[in-house]
Amino acid sequence: MKTGIHPENYRLVVFKDMSNEEVFLTRSCAETKDTIVYEGVEYPLIKMEISNTSHPFYTGKMKLVDTAGRIDKFRNRYGKK
Repeated sequence: MKTGIHPENYRLVVFKDMSNEEVFLTRSCAETKDTIVYEGVEYPLIKMEISNTSHPFYTGKMKLVDTAGRIDKFRNRYGKK
């Protein structure tokens, strides 16, 4: 890696898919306040609503991920017409 081209806070970070609890470790400079213990070491945590492990395009399966009742709101608003 070339020196001087990455931000100062470029570090190991754990990303967690909140729809299926899948976690993976990679490098990032995204800011976060949460932490998690992963494989015995504490890392910053970035929570995601959807990732390649839960997205239908990557999994080949249609799966409804209802976050905060968005599907129900849509059905109530447009489903009866």
